[in-house]
Amino acid sequence: MLPDPARLHYLLEQYTASNCSRQELLELLQAIDEARQDEALHSSLQTIWNTISDTDPLPSIDKEKIFSNIFSTAPVHVLPRKRIIAWRVASAAIVILVSASLAYLYLPRHSAQRLAGKSPKNIKDDRAPGGNKAILTLADGSNIVLDSAHNGALTQQGNSKVIKLNSGQLAYQSGAGGPVPTGVQYNTIATPRGGQYQVVLPDGTKVWLNAASSLKFPAAFTGKQRRVELTGEAYFEVAKNPSLPFIVHSAGSDVEVLGTSFNVNAYDDEETIRTTLLEGSINVSGGAGHTLLKPGQQAQLDRKGNLHLVSDANTEEAIAWKNGYFQFDEAGIRVVMRQLSRWYDVEVSYEGPVTERQFGGEMPRGVNLSEVLHILEESNVHFRIEGKKLIVTP
Repeated sequence: MLPDPARLHYLLEQYTASNCSRQELLELLQAIDEARQDEALHSSLQTIWNTISDTDPLPSIDKEKIFSNIFSTAPVHVLPRKRIIAWRVASAAIVILVSASLAYLYLPRHSAQRLAGKSPKNIKDDRAPGGNKAILTLADGSNIVLDSAHNGALTQQGNSKVIKLNSGQLAYQSGAGGPVPTGVQYNTIATPRGGQYQVVLPDGTKVWLNAASSLKFPAAFTGKQRRVELTGEAYFEVAKNPSLPFIVHSAGSDVEVLGTSFNVNAYDDEETIRTTLLEGSINVSGGAGHTLLKPGQQAQLDRKGNLHLVSDANTEEAIAWKNGYFQFDEAGIRVVMRQLSRWYDVEVSYEGPVTERQFGGEMPRGVNLSEVLHILEESNVHFRIEGKKLIVTP
């Protein structure tokens, strides 16, 4: 049974007027998705769209192109309301719908290049995106700048050989024939603002470090546990070893695992330490409590030591940075700016009242700062850059 044409007409009118509520937008996208397999519904939508286009034209928007791209081969993903909407309906254009309190950002992953050259008119300085940058501090205190180091063997740490792989990541090869150290030798890998890096630990655990983060770990795991210390944010794929639990310590929080995939966000300037589980199970402790997480759940530890469990966490948002994207789910402007600040290595300040709008959607991390700001300015948030300062204005 086809949806009520009058309802479809209303939804498309709301869409073109940028007045869709979140629920209305979900309803429209569901109809669009169904129309891919239903010729009658597709025809009905086309007729309604043409009527709106004829009677209420919107300058600067090519409505035929947008309609055509709505039915492109890229699928429309509609997730539960508490999750981010991975909008991909306008594959040849950037479309932003702004309701009373929520700005939805539409940006398909395969269309980042279409942003080239688009930036706010008042942006004179620009900032390039971050990249693979990190410094490795060895047990003796010496440093290796990894982004400029050659590929291949870098050094020996006890019985582990430290290698920079052709992929750019750092790996520890245990049992490499070096002298057995008398004590535990700790190494630290640290990314600057505007940097990220991947390291394979001596036990085979893979770690992705986000910007302005560090990981302290032993050059060889000994004893009854594998313990590392994190500042900032990292995604872990822990090598399974039931006899040696893996523990991540960060700012008063401990995550204990045997073998699993999870993300820890423990930046000092965030309100909570967030641990999000993708696979396996982990035990998160902090303050006076602890909780066992199942896949899809998130533990939040606030600065007062209160531990909360989010049963239906947005796992895609939690690891978007690892996959090369900014992703937001009803995030305030300060949340958005903190991520941009770390990745583009800028200091953010605010002039005048701060917008109460919330943002949802995704944007690539591989574009210049000005191109990200161009998207945000479509929802009436304005900026200027002065050197390394990013100023948010009314």
